[in-house]
Amino acid sequence: MRVDYVTGNTAIALGSIAAGLRFYAGYPITPTSDIFEFLARELPKRGGYVVQFEDEIASINAAIGASWACAKSMTATSGPGFSLMVEALSLAVITETPVVVVYVMRTGPSTGVPTRSGQYDVLQATYGFHGGLVVPVLAPATPQEAFDLTVRAFNVSEKLRTPVVLLSDATIAHTYGRVVVREPGEVEVVERAKPSVPPEKYRPYDPGEGLVPPMACFGEGYNVLVESLTHDERGYYAPRSDVQRRLMWRLYRKIVESAPELFDYGAAYLDGCDVALVSYGSTSLSTLVAAKILRSEGYRACSIRLRTLFPVYEEGIRRLLNGVGKVFVVENNVGLYYRELRGVLRGSEVVSVPIIDLDLPQPREVVEVVKQWL
Repeated sequence: MRVDYVTGNTAIALGSIAAGLRFYAGYPITPTSDIFEFLARELPKRGGYVVQFEDEIASINAAIGASWACAKSMTATSGPGFSLMVEALSLAVITETPVVVVYVMRTGPSTGVPTRSGQYDVLQATYGFHGGLVVPVLAPATPQEAFDLTVRAFNVSEKLRTPVVLLSDATIAHTYGRVVVREPGEVEVVERAKPSVPPEKYRPYDPGEGLVPPMACFGEGYNVLVESLTHDERGYYAPRSDVQRRLMWRLYRKIVESAPELFDYGAAYLDGCDVALVSYGSTSLSTLVAAKILRSEGYRACSIRLRTLFPVYEEGIRRLLNGVGKVFVVENNVGLYYRELRGVLRGSEVVSVPIIDLDLPQPREVVEVVKQWL
């Protein structure tokens, strides 16, 4: 363990190494390229592989393939690149492939301002692919959280056999901060469950008594089928309603029923709070200062930073904000995650505070908007 002063992107790269990354597939795109560059220097020293592919489509498909060869794998991109990845993300969902996708948001839509920051893609991160299911989305706000949540993203991906999106933004990516860096062996690392039955009895998509099937890799002597069509527990194409119903509900339940375990947040000034400022990612740093200013002016304000955005743990969010009269959802977009929370917090007045800025919304600007409502 050591303490470094690094950017959020470097923290993500270091966290992936600590989590056991063995294969990184990428295509350069601002503001993620320095993740690629760091891993290209460091991962081969540890026996891993870093490959630049011709585009983002090839990158995520290569990462999926590497995962089926038992290598923990990752790719990283930004808005336009993620749009190219969503078809393969859907493939990873139905084939239950562990893979981590780092999504560093910039200003959009289209090319936008590649070197500046925003939170415009928060809904695309989980709803962008076809099929109607969700993938876990974790959102750091600081370089330290970028390191810690990268490790957690790999653990969640392996445990649930699912793609996981680590949602950062350009501000976090290039902001320096103090990070406690742990090496492999110094962090808790989760490995995917392996088959306990002999090869002749193995069914690739049979979860047994649970919801997550054990995963055999290519070359281990098992009959491994990576089937993108609706499939039964054997992995055989089965276009029947009972098979589709059973498969979809299992894929849905294994993520949604993990929401209590996945739910993570940070809070300040929560005791006696009746005005809550809720945010995520880099904007939550401004919100924390805004809450402090409001308290100095006599308001009982608190700040809540959500680190897990999806799946939405409705009961946990309601319990966290129980008794809070007004909830302000502060975002650097047009009010996207507010749409998730307004349906959850029916007993409170939920207000969107959409402040669009090319970097961070200023705390005083957040304060002025909130005071107008109060």
